Amino acid sequence: MDSRRRSVMQPAYEPSSHARGSHLPVPSTIKKPANGPAFNPRLSVAGPALRPTNLNVPGTNPRQSMMRSQNTNPLLQSTSKGPAYGRTPMANPALRRGSMWGGGLMPPPSANQVVKDPRPLRERSYQAKMRQDVHNYLNDSGFEISMQALTSMHGKDYRAVFETLVITLDSCYPFRDGARLEEEFIPALKALRYPFSHQLDPKWLAAVASPHSWPFLLGVLHWLVELCRMRNEYMVSGHPTIQDPNFVPEEFDDPLDHKALAFQYTEEAYTSWLDGQDDFSQWNLMLEDRYQKRNERVQTELEEKKSHFFKLKTEYGKLKAAVPSINETKKECEIMQKDLEKFKIILERYEQRRDRLIDQIAVEKVELSRRTELLEEQKAEFEKLSATIKDQNLSPEEVIKMNTDRETLQRNLEDLRQKIDESKKAVLNLEVNVANRVTAVEEALDTYTAMLATLGLYPTPPEPWADIDLTLELNSASSNPQQLLAGSDIRKTIRPTLSSVAENRRQERATVENESVKVNNELDQLTTECKNIDYEIGELDKKVTQLNEQADDLRDAAQQEAQVSSVEASRLERELAQARTAAISNGLGVKSRLQALQFSYKEQIEKVSRLKEETVRAILKNGQEMANFKQEVSKHLQELRDFAEAD
Repeated sequence: MDSRRRSVMQPAYEPSSHARGSHLPVPSTIKKPANGPAFNPRLSVAGPALRPTNLNVPGTNPRQSMMRSQNTNPLLQSTSKGPAYGRTPMANPALRRGSMWGGGLMPPPSANQVVKDPRPLRERSYQAKMRQDVHNYLNDSGFEISMQALTSMHGKDYRAVFETLVITLDSCYPFRDGARLEEEFIPALKALRYPFSHQLDPKWLAAVASPHSWPFLLGVLHWLVELCRMRNEYMVSGHPTIQDPNFVPEEFDDPLDHKALAFQYTEEAYTSWLDGQDDFSQWNLMLEDRYQKRNERVQTELEEKKSHFFKLKTEYGKLKAAVPSINETKKECEIMQKDLEKFKIILERYEQRRDRLIDQIAVEKVELSRRTELLEEQKAEFEKLSATIKDQNLSPEEVIKMNTDRETLQRNLEDLRQKIDESKKAVLNLEVNVANRVTAVEEALDTYTAMLATLGLYPTPPEPWADIDLTLELNSASSNPQQLLAGSDIRKTIRPTLSSVAENRRQERATVENESVKVNNELDQLTTECKNIDYEIGELDKKVTQLNEQADDLRDAAQQEAQVSSVEASRLERELAQARTAAISNGLGVKSRLQALQFSYKEQIEKVSRLKEETVRAILKNGQEMANFKQEVSKHLQELRDFAEAD
């Protein structure tokens, strides 16, 4: 790594930090050290650093009121007795007093939050673990230190370990020569973002191994060791964020890999530029070679794809130029389809023929094996007979006779076998017929039993046949024909009994039919009488209707006469009133006329009373007649009901 690169950490700014030199170009306005190293006369292309000017932020109300309060206490100004005080601002906005706030923005709240160290630093077991981790890491990294030195540590040893760990994390960290550890300790931890630096006191470094300071200082070393381990693991992990060109593969697409190569190119070119070299062709060629190597396989595949594409394109052009017409292609396709169907039919025929031949071959093989076995048996029998003949010393005539007898016996045996087969067939047919007959008989017996149950003769017939059992059962397993039917004798017992039952039922049926005829005649007579009674009831209903109509007419006439009488009485009363008025007014013949009118009025009242009485008598008479008619009808209906119930 170039020694001129700055540290990634930001130490605290000090005015004298430029005295040591950072090897970076700085503006010419800064004074160079007199005895410093030779500097490069070329300036940075970034230009001088910009310094923001301090601008005073105005207050929210910079204008001050022109009226001064006589009261020097600002909290009591609103209670002053002046003419402009003690008034509501909305009543007179022109007299609003000025703000007491001096202006300026409120400072933002502090972002630093106190974080407490959660580690159990004061526990001895945890301290032993931290010492062991620090000891192992330092010895593994080449810094030799004993466990005893870590147990009772001096300030010099602590500084050496601390600076070693910090330099491991950042090899360019600017430790000042001759500076005290108390001055470098806290800035270095803050630069490394140690989260608990606010809990540390630089005065503890005067006595590192003291009981109150050593746990925290050991915790700092342990945290740095863990950070170093994480850094080492990260640096060897090959992650793209390391920006190491050595870890970039030949074929890469990650943007971080591109940035790593770009950073390498920028670093080397900037280093050359700082050395006074303006020719960057070497680094340009290196970067071009790197990307050319990356694109080499892709370019090769691209060339292969292009050649394959051109080849296919040429073949497509040839095929397109040699394509026949669509009609010819369709005709050829139809011909080929027909040929395909024909070939399928022929193939099916040949497959069927093959199956038949295979079956025939299998049958022939079976027959051949059977014939072979028979031949072997015949040969064995022939050899046996030959041996027997040799043993018996028979003459040829005797042998011929024996063969003739044997053939005759074989023919007789074949005839007997044929007869046995015919007998078996006949027996089989007879068994089938017997089974059918047995089924028919069972169905007939079931029908017979069902009819007995319907007639009430099963399971026990009524008197006088209670002692006779009419049930029959089929015993098809019996060898005796007389025992096939179990039960009473059909001819001697069952048939005469059934005949007597039938005769009895016929007589009962005739009796029932005669009674039915009588009942039908009586029913016809009752029906006729009911019709006559219905006719009489209809006539009576008509009479009742007529009587009701007459009663209604009489009632209407009585009402009309009463109404006429009322009208006449009203007229007479009016005339009487007029007569009275006239008599009073005229004073002539009043009494005589009044008496005549009174007599007429009495006659009219008597006439109305008489008509009312006649109407009431007529209504009562009609009601009495209707009641009598109702009683007569009820009496006739009761007699008809009694007669019907008696029959």
